Amino acid sequence: MALWQHAWAAWLNQRGHLFPWVPVCLGCGVGIYFALRAEPGAGAYLGLVVAGVLCAVLAGRLGPGLSPLFWAGAMVATGLCIAGARAHHLSGPVLGWRYYGPVEGRIVGIDRSGSDALRLTLDRVRLHEVSPEKTPARVRVSLHGMQGFVVPRPGLRVMMTAHLSPPGGPVEPGGFDFQRHAWFLRLGAVGYTRTPVLTLAPPEAGQGMFRARMALSARVQAALPGETGGFAAAIMTGDRSGIGQDTLEALRVSNLAHLLAISGLHMGLLAGFVFAAFRLGFAAVPVVGLRVPAKKLAALMALPVAAAYLGLSGGSVATERAFVMVAVALLAVMSDRRALSLRAVAVAAVIVLVLRPEALLGPGFQMSFAATTALVAVFGWLRDAAVPPGPRWLRPAVAVVISSAVAGLATAPVAAAHFNQIAHYGLLANLLSVPLMGVLVMPAAVLAACLLPFGLEGVALWVMGQGLGWILGVAHWVATLEGARGTVVSPTPMVLPLMAMGALFLVLWQGRARLAGLVPILLAALLWAQSERPDVLISDNGALVGVMTSQGRALSRARGAGFVAMNWLENDGDGAVQESAASRWRDPPPGGLRILALRGKRAARGTTDCNGHDWIVFDRTPEHKLPCTVFEPRMLRRSGAVALHVTAEGVKTVTARQITGTRLWNAQ
Repeated sequence: MALWQHAWAAWLNQRGHLFPWVPVCLGCGVGIYFALRAEPGAGAYLGLVVAGVLCAVLAGRLGPGLSPLFWAGAMVATGLCIAGARAHHLSGPVLGWRYYGPVEGRIVGIDRSGSDALRLTLDRVRLHEVSPEKTPARVRVSLHGMQGFVVPRPGLRVMMTAHLSPPGGPVEPGGFDFQRHAWFLRLGAVGYTRTPVLTLAPPEAGQGMFRARMALSARVQAALPGETGGFAAAIMTGDRSGIGQDTLEALRVSNLAHLLAISGLHMGLLAGFVFAAFRLGFAAVPVVGLRVPAKKLAALMALPVAAAYLGLSGGSVATERAFVMVAVALLAVMSDRRALSLRAVAVAAVIVLVLRPEALLGPGFQMSFAATTALVAVFGWLRDAAVPPGPRWLRPAVAVVISSAVAGLATAPVAAAHFNQIAHYGLLANLLSVPLMGVLVMPAAVLAACLLPFGLEGVALWVMGQGLGWILGVAHWVATLEGARGTVVSPTPMVLPLMAMGALFLVLWQGRARLAGLVPILLAALLWAQSERPDVLISDNGALVGVMTSQGRALSRARGAGFVAMNWLENDGDGAVQESAASRWRDPPPGGLRILALRGKRAARGTTDCNGHDWIVFDRTPEHKLPCTVFEPRMLRRSGAVALHVTAEGVKTVTARQITGTRLWNAQ
């Protein structure tokens, strides 16, 4: 009885500290929606609305002990409904077949693919002999072959002859679902062209911000040629097309890739610099500083600057999320509230989840809020404990070290789960780079933006280039250190949710019981350590087979299907490249499983017997029925990628469609 009373008292002590749990419950609802194997119908949504309203009504009538539980139920139902509404709102045609022919469209996006090819996103698409009802709203095309006849510009209407196909599903069961990702980008087809892109019509009116963004990017890269200019353009406009894959890889290995994405760090540094500049400016004029609320006015001035940065940078999901967090902090300053608090972080998370619920599944959302929540919590604990961070002259350096360490520890599990790598010297690289970003690079970027209309940005860009050159030098140096990058196996689906719930309980719960949050964290770590990879993987078109051997996964081919091969090896925690993994193919498959991978029309026509093999994988539809188990393109298109697990009871087959189910984004 005493234990129950103690638990009840601890629960009641949470009053006044429950708001940060709102985005947690909302996120649970969003997560449940995306985890479903079938799309909810109208009746299910009606039931959720009724249940949510009923929970809210009961929460308003019950006492303080039970009402939070019903509010939590209402938030979960709300999150599920918001995610479903967003998915239906973005519904549009998805190409249902492989297309080769003329493609026309207006350029609305310019970036680079993973193979370093220039890539265009087109809207107002026209495909030859495809009705408007079946034409995707947007397509994305990588440019290969002889190009250069047209300089891609925002709003330019272009034409080309391209190969298009529907967005692909997961490369393995339980893997990243590009179909879902493309659905929320409104991409109905992706592909490539090897023929020149030609101009069909000059840029149309509109897209002023996109044009200004690309014009600024070109001007910055003209003033700072090379990778430094590409880096500068990326952090000022979000245009990464000027950065090569080698530099991107060095930034990833050194854990400095976050400096490239316009996220919380950049938005915070920009807003902080503008806020400090205006506040110092007001203070420098005593007549003004003594008569106006300088702090609030400085926050008011910083808010539109941050909004302009959001528009100029392209308005990506990461930048929108960063702007929301900065805006909440500035509004808190204007309303005499603490700018950096768990409540402010919760408000930002709620806004992001309501506007873009799909962001919950992305590493950007997870890493951003993990880092911010951890930083606010740790510095809050240090403040409440009155722990002095060393002498006053040393405190800025100590704060940088603590911030880098806390943010690195908070985001490391998320980064490892999504990218299968750990930057062993990431803390060192960040300590050598992040202070320079705040002290030199971002102030110079703000000054350059202010001087651009007058053509006087040269000196500011030069200063910015010096700082970015140092950061790139650090990235390349750290990336070459022995053991700079470690690889890890992909965790099971429950690992990250368990780890997140444990960490949130550790941070948000009031009292000693918060230590119970360590239990799910340790359980998640144990599950991750015991993660087992499939013994055999088969791609969704039969073009690639991967068999786990004592040396690692053996691949059936050294070239082709490179994206699939790269993802399989990364998920295995294997640092090998496709060519070396293909050299392992001569090893016997595990458990005596005899599998044969055949390619080409001749093999599909001429194979009439299994020749002692248990499994045969074709990349063309075979003409003869075989007595063994056959995987061929028509079957694989329905099932998606296949994983085989060899157990003592036999071979267990798992398909991608069994994991994803039938949803809006894969029902075509």
